[in-house]
Amino acid sequence: MKKFLVLILNSLFLMIYTPVYADNPGPAGPKQLQELFMRIINLAAEAAFVVLLIMLVYAGIKFLTSGGDPKAIGAAGGTITWALLGILFMAIGWLLLLLIKNFTGVDVTQFCIGFNGCQ
Repeated sequence: MKKFLVLILNSLFLMIYTPVYADNPGPAGPKQLQELFMRIINLAAEAAFVVLLIMLVYAGIKFLTSGGDPKAIGAAGGTITWALLGILFMAIGWLLLLLIKNFTGVDVTQFCIGFNGCQ
């Protein structure tokens, strides 16, 4: 389990730390900072959905292996409920961002600090 966790953390580090502009050998600037924040935000959203999926699978396994124990079934049901609520809240949050974007015209779904590459 420890090796698996180290592998996951190393993979996340490499996805975030990979140079953004490989053709620019100079020091990092505001464009790279903007790209780094975009990568972190995207990875956080993806990781949240992966964690919610893992919670659902874990709760399903707990439910199947409960052996009819009411306490275990209740715990599994609670985990499933919270996982589904997490997915629902994330979807509502995304829809609210899209609603703000459509009403105001400001693209709040993109992180942009005003440098090239911003739409």
